[in-house]
Amino acid sequence: MYSSVIDSKVFGCLFSTEAMRRVFSDENLVQKWLDTEAALATAQAELGIIPKGEADEIVAKAKADLLDISSIGEFYKSSITIVPLLKAFGKVLDGKAGEYVHWGATSQDIVDTGLILQIKDACAILRARLIALEKACYAQAKAHRNLVMAGRTHVQHALPVTMGFKVAVWASEITRHIIRLDECQERLFIGQLSGAVGTLASMEDKGLEVQKRMMNILGLKAPDIAWHTARDHIAEFVGLLALVAASVSKIAHEVLTLQRTEIGELEEPFFMGKVGSSTMPHKRNPQVCENVIALTRSVRALAPLAVEAMICENERDWSCELAEWDFVGRACIMSDAALEKTVDIVTNLIVHPDKMERNLDCLKGLMLSESVMMHLGDKLGRMTAHDIIYATCMSAFEKGESMLNALLADSRVTKHFTEQELKGMLDPHKYVGLAPEFVDRVLAKQPHR
Repeated sequence: MYSSVIDSKVFGCLFSTEAMRRVFSDENLVQKWLDTEAALATAQAELGIIPKGEADEIVAKAKADLLDISSIGEFYKSSITIVPLLKAFGKVLDGKAGEYVHWGATSQDIVDTGLILQIKDACAILRARLIALEKACYAQAKAHRNLVMAGRTHVQHALPVTMGFKVAVWASEITRHIIRLDECQERLFIGQLSGAVGTLASMEDKGLEVQKRMMNILGLKAPDIAWHTARDHIAEFVGLLALVAASVSKIAHEVLTLQRTEIGELEEPFFMGKVGSSTMPHKRNPQVCENVIALTRSVRALAPLAVEAMICENERDWSCELAEWDFVGRACIMSDAALEKTVDIVTNLIVHPDKMERNLDCLKGLMLSESVMMHLGDKLGRMTAHDIIYATCMSAFEKGESMLNALLADSRVTKHFTEQELKGMLDPHKYVGLAPEFVDRVLAKQPHR
């Protein structure tokens, strides 16, 4: 049954991936809760808090496929605690094991720890995607280190750059996101076992040891103090996804812009059978880039919601929890879909060097105004040279004249430079600065993951 674009049989492939849908599926959600309850029971049995036999039964039956998950949903009509799980779980447990499930814990302990376990799974997928994108960017930067193209500022031709330089900027940005993701895990992968108001009063004498053993089983860190109403690390994670989304959107938008018919320098991957329009057979639309941009808009829009969810009342506030149940999964799922598509875009990017070469002369030499100004500045001073070249450029632009002809008509210029020298100054291939060297600097720091 359709419930959203994420799990739609029609739209699902545009908004999600199978791997991330599994992480945030009902089955995995319930399994993470059961894993948490099993780890709690194991730790408590080791310390003699509950009978070992009952703990063994809890662990043995802590399998989501043994439970009637639909019934959990029915129970949620009257409760938003962990009680719906306990009712369903109790039905499959033999003996008195059901009496020892969830001993001394509170609902939010299980729900929060389950969410962190889901996020941990999600992070592994997202990190792998980021690494794949990082590698794709480094490969393209290396391949096009010296490919000269027009650099643009404020959507206007500015100075020449290289394609490798452009993509090296992407590469270094993605690398920083991987570092951020790794760093935030220290603050993120922390479980929750704190009891009703966070004081562990129900297990006071052995609570900290239970907490330590339980988190060790789950592969999480034990909290220094309850974070029932401290959601900053969740907000940080979703905020990081928003940063990633912004970078990915920038890449997709750059490809989309440079795929404009009038520019034609780049093109997202194309294959025969990829249809751009139902009525215009010639269209090769940047539809995957548009898909990425749409996804990342949604992800970025969730960051403010994550910050809002930090504002919790007193020692418990389900209004924050319920919001997270919605936006954390959506942020991860759409981020993964956007990353998957961007990896394909960058890896299989179609580059048109001929269009880049053609566009270098789009302004008939005006793009090299700085080059001429700097040379003339050596003779006359920078500001004087700027005034001369500015007037020359504006006149040439209005008349549709070439920069060379405009310069040759100005005695203040020809007094100092020959036509051949001016041609050299106006050669875009000779004015890329240190672009190739900057690519090398980035490539030299490419992580070997």
